[in-house]
Amino acid sequence: MTTNNRSNNKTAEMTKMALMVAMNCVSAYIIIPLPFSLSPLALQTLIVNLTGYVLSPKQAFMTMATYLLVGLAGVPVFTGGTAGPGKLFGPTGGYIFGFLLTAVFLAVARGEKYSFKRYVLLGCLVGIPLIYIPGLLQLKLLTELPWDKAFMIGVVPFIPLDIVKCAAAAMLAGPINKAFGRR
Repeated sequence: MTTNNRSNNKTAEMTKMALMVAMNCVSAYIIIPLPFSLSPLALQTLIVNLTGYVLSPKQAFMTMATYLLVGLAGVPVFTGGTAGPGKLFGPTGGYIFGFLLTAVFLAVARGEKYSFKRYVLLGCLVGIPLIYIPGLLQLKLLTELPWDKAFMIGVVPFIPLDIVKCAAAAMLAGPINKAFGRR
């Protein structure tokens, strides 16, 4: 590989990472508040899954860690334009930690060749639970809600739309990978 090709590949990879951070930040503002839940419906699951589908595991980790650190530093990039340690370590912050786990897991498990069905299954059967589990645990521990109530307000309302977002991310991953020269 020539130096020019390596430089072009590095530029493409850095561009993808920067785009995924930016898209995650923007998706946090596209919300539908739920009066019975501490978390609104947001587009972030779509972007988290897409991050795992288009980046390497290391890049997915760095991308989601950057997002997390930017929000922790006080830039309003968390859901609904929130930020800071109060949000990250508050009742709904576990979902943000789940974003990091999910993006990295999907990047590891997705395989070398694009497969819409595999991506959707991974996103729905493993990715969504990897977001919900730390989210539910932190919600339960910090609010002291009973498990069933925490589950009903912190998981159940989000399942149908998250399945749709998993499918959308899987659908977008193919053309994005193709545009950036990765199969």
